[in-house]
Parts: sequence; C-alpha cells; structure tokens
Amino acid sequence: MKKVRVGIIGAGGIANTHLAAYSNCENAEVAAICDINEERLNKTADKFGIKNRYTSVEEMLAKETLDAADVCVWNNNHAKCTIAALNAGLHVLCEKPMACSAKEGELMKKAAEENGKLLMIGFVLRFDNMSEITKDFIDKGYFGNIYHSKATYLRRHGAPGGWFCNKEISGGGPVIDIGVHVIDLTRYLMGNPKPVSVYAVTADKLGKRSNLKTGVGWTPEDAKDEDVFNVEDFATEIIRYDNGSTTLLETSYSLNGEPCTKKELFGDKGGIKIDENGFKIYTEMNDYMVDVTPNLDNYKQESNLFTNEMEHFIDCILNNTPCRAPAEDGIEVMRILDAIYESARTGHEVLL
Repeated sequence: MKKVRVGIIGAGGIANTHLAAYSNCENAEVAAICDINEERLNKTADKFGIKNRYTSVEEMLAKETLDAADVCVWNNNHAKCTIAALNAGLHVLCEKPMACSAKEGELMKKAAEENGKLLMIGFVLRFDNMSEITKDFIDKGYFGNIYHSKATYLRRHGAPGGWFCNKEISGGGPVIDIGVHVIDLTRYLMGNPKPVSVYAVTADKLGKRSNLKTGVGWTPEDAKDEDVFNVEDFATEIIRYDNGSTTLLETSYSLNGEPCTKKELFGDKGGIKIDENGFKIYTEMNDYMVDVTPNLDNYKQESNLFTNEMEHFIDCILNNTPCRAPAEDGIEVMRILDAIYESARTGHEVLL
C-alpha cells in the first residue's frame, strides 16, 4: 500500500489537531515536523512519535524525502512556507486563512501551477457531516435558488490572545480567524459565486477583557497577559455575489450577547439552519409551512471532519481526485477578507 510521506510545518495547536487526524489515515505517514520553537517542536513530536524534527523549514525540505507538506504556522508565514514547499516539489495543504492577502494567495497558486502540484486550503467545515448532507439536499434541488445566507460565528468572551490578536502576525481578529470558516462554507454551499462587493463595519469596543474571571476557552500555550491586542473584536458585513445572492456575516471575539455558531441558507423552495444542535429544513408541504429534521441514525457517526479533510488531501494526491477546497477558492475568500477590512477602514462599500 503506497503511503504519502507528509512533513508538518508548525507544531502548535492546529498542528496537533492535524496530526491526530493523520493517525486515522492509513495512506498517510507523517515523516517529519519542523517548528522555530524547539520546546514546542519536541513536545509535539514526542506526543506523536515523530523522529525527524527540525527548527528550520528549509532544512526539513532539503534533507527529507517527502511527498507533501501541511502548513500549520502563523498566518503571516502561510505564503512563505507554502511556496517553499511547492518549490521543493511537494503537494501542500495550507491551513485557513490561505494567507494575509489575496495578493499572497495569487503567488501561492502560481507556485502550485508552476510546479504542477496540488495546493489545498484547510476549509475544514466543508468536510463536516452536516455540510455534506446540506450540500446533498442543495444539489438535489430541495431549496431551489438560494438567494441569501447568514454566516454567524459569535464568541461572548473568546479572544485567544497570543499571536491571534497581534495584527502583524494574524492579519486580523475574528474576521480572518473564525469568520473565515462561515464565510467560506456559506459561499461553498451556495455554489461558489463570485463576490462583487462588500460593505463592512468592525469594532474594538471590548477587546480581550482580561479583567473577567471566566476563561476564554482555548489559548495558545505561549500567550501572555502583556501580549499585543490590536485587532477587531466584532465585525458585520454584507457580501454581494455576481448571481445576485448575498451573505450577511456576524462574527466576534467579545460580545455582550449569546455566543453561537450557525449557518443559514434561504432559497425559493426551502431553507436550512445549521448550528450546534444539528440542522433543520424549512419548506412547504401540502400548502403548509413545515419544519423537517432528517433522521441521521447511523450516518457516519464516527466521522471526524479533520480526518475527512486529511483523507481527501491524501486521496487527491494518490488518485488525482478533484480537490474540494482548491487554491482558487482560497483566493476568492481572501478577496472578501481584504474587502471587509478595507470597507471597515474607509466606511464605504468596496467593489471587487
């Protein structure tokens, strides 16, 4: 059985999640890992039994015989590390967001094309069971023409701190960190229309709220109280697409309101809401409004979205399977993110 030899670039929190997923992929072998932080590198490598470890991505790419790389570093290094791996002749899975700008994304895509290699973007929500089921209903025409969606990812007190809240490293706050997930998924489920304009507002009214005694959930291991916090803590925006459809985004790190993650799609035959409780379809039957909840007993109950993502990446490499999260989709999402921040800065709609 052929195994794809993967090198992991970065050894932080998301790398640990990816490594756990690769352990479930019988056609993948994690052959090496690198990170500039040697303590973090050794901790992760020891945890997953990875013998070959490096503190330089250049050294790992030069010394190891690899088929693919998985980029799990800070956002501001996504482009640099991805392009280096592609130029070394490797296929690449790059964690979301693709980069810190659409311009960087274009350079990454160009490197993939010049080297004849796959560049897949880590839009992991596309591989969630509920997303796959929703897409099945959409593809079968149950919702008709989808003309609007709501992309909502709100944390009440959930600024991770550390590099996530340093704009020079992260590129922004909740918009580029968590909002990107729901922006991408709603666009994907709507058929990947092209964005034509964005109007956005961001705020930084609450910040990290370090005075609160309640925890924020997950934080990077090296986060400190004195770390810079110079990103937005809330954003809302409206995206218009070339087919006339629209998406409304609401996302926050800090908000005096109910936290929630949900995606809603509205079509002329039906609609759907996907949230932490599952999903519900809203439609008409026999001239009555009805709510439908599919029976999903025994439907891929053991499935994990990250395992699904990694298995797809490996399948694309081994079998030339069409990629479900290609570089061009990453660039379109980066164009939206760029426009959100520009619109918020200027107070005007941005035409794409």
